[in-house]
Amino acid sequence: MISGSSDQGALSKGLRLGPLELRLVDSEAELQAVQRLRFRVFYKEMKARPTPRMTELERDFDTFDDICEHLIVRDTTQDGDAAVVATMRLLRRSVLGHACTFYTAGEFDISRLLAIDGELVELGRSCVDMNYRAGAAIQALFRGLGAYVVQHDIAFMFGCASLHGTDPDSLALPLSHMAYHLAAPAALRPRALDHLYVDMKRLAPGTFDTSEGLASLPPLIKGYARAGCRFGDGAVIDHQFNTTDVCVLLDVSVVEGRYGRRYRGDGEAGTGPGGA
Repeated sequence: MISGSSDQGALSKGLRLGPLELRLVDSEAELQAVQRLRFRVFYKEMKARPTPRMTELERDFDTFDDICEHLIVRDTTQDGDAAVVATMRLLRRSVLGHACTFYTAGEFDISRLLAIDGELVELGRSCVDMNYRAGAAIQALFRGLGAYVVQHDIAFMFGCASLHGTDPDSLALPLSHMAYHLAAPAALRPRALDHLYVDMKRLAPGTFDTSEGLASLPPLIKGYARAGCRFGDGAVIDHQFNTTDVCVLLDVSVVEGRYGRRYRGDGEAGTGPGGA
């Protein structure tokens, strides 16, 4: 058993969960390996549209990379870039300062969230190698996220989460499930910007059951939901990334019960949300 406090101390140095290692990126070379993983998932697999420079380097990058921390999962049985099998980008409000806005603000109105006191962290650019989506790598990401939240006394987490594809009607079941059953509290609920707003309530209430809706969620979004995350009002079509984005929000104080203990690192190694 690994306690929450030991998770915190080990995160920057490396936390072993079986053959997987969980830690923060600590070098430019490792950041580039993360960017190559993102390129493989977002551009080669999901058919996002890279810039010419991204295509040349086969890396996904933007101006946020240099100010963010990057949580990674490494498979210690692999070498080189192949060892980096999952990643999540983290940006705290205290690090962002007043010089620029969060990435999420380009798609969603998060003013209600920004008005509250306490530390916030934005989650972004999350992805998992296609060969590691059966559960363990996603569990490791959420284990690391839990340790990070405790370490930095995070009050709320938020960010954009993506469903593959740009036709909301083909995503009617997962979008409707999030809208009806997983909506964030109204007082904090982010809303898609008016000029980008796509109604998530594609199906009529009562035409599908909750188990069917939950099963339709992509693995990472399902992991967010099981961790206690809730979702904003409206989706946004991102044609560059070939995705439909939703805004995810978690009030850390409401994470409780059996999953809450796992999320905070108080359960056995390797527990957490599973993939589909």
